[in-house]
Amino acid sequence: MTTTATSPAVDGTKLTKKGKKALIAGSIGNAVEWVDWAIYTTFSSIFAHHFFPPGNDAAALLSTLAIFAVGFVMRPVGAAVMGAYADRHGRKKGLVLTIGLMAGATLLIGLSPTFDQVGIIAPIILVAARMVQGFAAGGEFGSSSAFIVESAAPKRRAFAGSWQQVSVGAGVLIASGIGTIITSTLPEEAVDSWGWRLAFVIAASLGFVGLWLRRAVEDTDSFELAKTRNAEAGEKRNALFRMFVEHPKAVLRVFGITIAGTLLYYMWVSYMPTYASVATGIPLNLALLANFISMVVFLVLLPFAGILSDKIGRKPTMAAFAGGFLIFSWPAFQLLNGDFWMLLAIELVGIVLLLGYSANCAVIMAEQFPPEVRATGIGLPYALAVAVFGGTAPYITTWMNTNGYGGWVWLYCAVAAAIGLVVYLTMPETKGKKLD
Repeated sequence: MTTTATSPAVDGTKLTKKGKKALIAGSIGNAVEWVDWAIYTTFSSIFAHHFFPPGNDAAALLSTLAIFAVGFVMRPVGAAVMGAYADRHGRKKGLVLTIGLMAGATLLIGLSPTFDQVGIIAPIILVAARMVQGFAAGGEFGSSSAFIVESAAPKRRAFAGSWQQVSVGAGVLIASGIGTIITSTLPEEAVDSWGWRLAFVIAASLGFVGLWLRRAVEDTDSFELAKTRNAEAGEKRNALFRMFVEHPKAVLRVFGITIAGTLLYYMWVSYMPTYASVATGIPLNLALLANFISMVVFLVLLPFAGILSDKIGRKPTMAAFAGGFLIFSWPAFQLLNGDFWMLLAIELVGIVLLLGYSANCAVIMAEQFPPEVRATGIGLPYALAVAVFGGTAPYITTWMNTNGYGGWVWLYCAVAAAIGLVVYLTMPETKGKKLD
């Protein structure tokens, strides 16, 4: 029996050669796009003073971080616009456009003039470039998740979807690696004058490699079938409109699915080193080392968690994640004591629990919608939840810790886990659901 470009083999577990190419291109492209996104954070404290009036480095850094937040604001906009574009014109075209925008904006930051050279135009360029990065990042998740999951064999969809999150983590680690190499090998003066620019140019170059990879793949069978159905039915309504009108429950479900996942992900993966250092006094370099080790373990285990989901279902693996954090949140924060090995153990337990969410998020969101609105349906409610709950987690926990409420941070995490547990236990099981 023959198969089409991205159709699975008879047993539902094997991809054709073209299907594997689609999975590789989608994952690598996503990884390098997140290198471009993360390189800003990695070097923000170094390049900040170049874009604002001299004399107040702290104010410059705060302004640069505020511009970082602008990127989060633009993510729902990108998810809505680029999701609708990918649903109408194809996953491939959407992915080519998002990575092109991301790489171009990253290169612009690396080559942009300083405040001393062009005055107020410098921060305006920085804001505009970060807005484009946020727009592209918002469009990336929905389009890449739809592309990867639609390219997967029916019985390996969670495994394939897990690579979407593997590629995100790999991109952040690569950005961190670029930062480590440049700051370790160049003199401090060189890093300040041109080394940070080199990092952005390298990141942009990787983005253009991802662009080349994505241009070489074919679109998914699911999109082609949906395109044919729309043409036969004369359907011309925008995917964003159809998503809200025809699938409101699925939209709310994706938003609910994301609340616990994004908040706890940001807490354990992004913010835990800083929180542990501030709350317990452990040196930041040791806290970052514990975080790095746990992230490597996380990326290695993610595909196996996807295989487990493909075997036993989405609901039990997602419920294990939320139920585990509901139980673990209080002891995790009580046991933080400034000891490296204790922090590492806490990080590792949290990372293992997070596998239940991260291995499932792309596939379970894709399984909520038909292909006509899938990229939009995944991207927009996800981006809104990330902006509201993920993007605010570091600020809220820092405020709690500095205002005498640090002992209640565990409750903040536990409440999010409880919300997630309710959502996961009440949603329908989608393992084995036909995507088309």
